[in-house]
Amino acid sequence: MKRRVVITGMGAVSSLGMTATENMEAMKAGQSGISQLEFQDVDRLQIKIGGQIKNYDETRHFSRQEISLYDKFTQFAMLAAREAVVQSGVTFQGGISERAGVVLGTSGGGLQTQDENFRKVYEEGKNRVHPFVVPRLMNNAAASHLSMIHGIIGPCYTVATACASSNHAMGQAFHMIRSGMSDVMLTGGSESMLCFGGIKAWEGLRVMSKDGCRPFSANRNGMVQGEGAAVFVFEEMGLAQARGAEILAEVVGFAMSSDASDIVTPNVNGAVRAIKGALNDAGLSPENIGYINAHGTGTAANDRSECQAVSELFGEHAGTLRISSTKSMHGHLIGGTGAVELLACILALREGIIAPTINFEKSDPDCNLNVVPNVAQEAIIDATLSNAFAFGGLNAVLALRAAR
Repeated sequence: MKRRVVITGMGAVSSLGMTATENMEAMKAGQSGISQLEFQDVDRLQIKIGGQIKNYDETRHFSRQEISLYDKFTQFAMLAAREAVVQSGVTFQGGISERAGVVLGTSGGGLQTQDENFRKVYEEGKNRVHPFVVPRLMNNAAASHLSMIHGIIGPCYTVATACASSNHAMGQAFHMIRSGMSDVMLTGGSESMLCFGGIKAWEGLRVMSKDGCRPFSANRNGMVQGEGAAVFVFEEMGLAQARGAEILAEVVGFAMSSDASDIVTPNVNGAVRAIKGALNDAGLSPENIGYINAHGTGTAANDRSECQAVSELFGEHAGTLRISSTKSMHGHLIGGTGAVELLACILALREGIIAPTINFEKSDPDCNLNVVPNVAQEAIIDATLSNAFAFGGLNAVLALRAAR
C-alpha cells in the first residue's frame, strides 16, 4: 500500500511578500510585484523590469559569517525554510533526522556571486577572489545549508532542470516519502537571477517583455523574470497526524516527460504525457481537477501549446475548469517558480479562491479557456494540478488534493 504524503509547512519570499501568507494574500488581490529593476548597470539593459524583492536587507536576517557563505538564492531558501519548519512544528531530532531529507530546485544557483566576481576579475582587473566563491555559487549550496542548519542527515541534493526544477524537486521528495525511503522532506526551490549578467543572457533569447507579463492575452509579448523562493515540509501522513500537525494539502501524484524534440520550443505531446501521467499517478480523472496552475510564461509558444494540451486532454471539462498563471504577478522565477506557484494550488484547495491571471487585456482564440482574467474567482476545489514545462523539453506536473 502506498504511503500518503501531506504538506504541513510552507514558507515563501518573492516580490509579492516575505512570507507565504503575504504571497497568498497578494495573489488573492491580483497584486503585481513587477517593477523597475534596481541594480548595477541596469541602464545597459534593454529589459528593465522584473519581480525584484525591493528593500531587501540581508543583515536583518543573517550574521556576517552567514552572509559570507550565502549567495542570495541561498538566503531566500533559508528564509522560506525557516517559516515552513516553524509552521509545521516538526523537529529534526533523534531518529527522524536520518529519515529526513532536502531536495531543492534551482537553475542559476549562485548567479549573483558569479556576476559579482566576474565583474571584479574582468572589469576591475582584480587577480584574486574571495575563498568562498565556489561554496556560494554551487547549485547545491542552499540544500546543503538547510541540511546543516536543521541537522538533516538523510538524502540531500539539488535538481537543475531550468523552469521545471522546483516541480522536479518536489516530485522527487513526494516519491521518496511515498516509497518509504524518507519520512519528512524539505523541498521547493529558489532563484535569484536578477543581476546584469543574468538579464543580459536572457535578452539574447528575445523572449523577454519590456512592459509586462500578460499570459494568455492576445497582446502578450514575452516573459518577465522574478526572484525568490518557496520551501515546503512534505511528510508521511501518519507521522503528521500522530503529532497533531495541521495538514495544508495532500500531494497525490507526480509525473515527468521529455519532449525530445527542441531545446526551446515546447511540444504539446510532451505536456499531455506529463499531465496525464500525474493524473494516473494520483488516481484522478480529468473531471476531478478544478484548477490548474499553468506554466503560463506569457510567450506565444508556451501559452498556446499549454492551452492546446489542456484542451486535448480534458475535452469538454476544459471549458469548466479554471487555469491561471501567477507569473503575471511575481514573474518567472525560473528554477524556483514552481515552488512559489504551488502556493496558488494550496490557496485554491484551502480557501476556494483561484488566483487570477492579471494584465489580461485581449482574448486569444488559441487560449479559449477560463484563465481567471484579472480578478480572483471563488470555487470549491477538491484537486489541482501545477504545470512546469522547461527549456530542454523537460516537463513536470504535480497533483494536489484537499486535506481530508
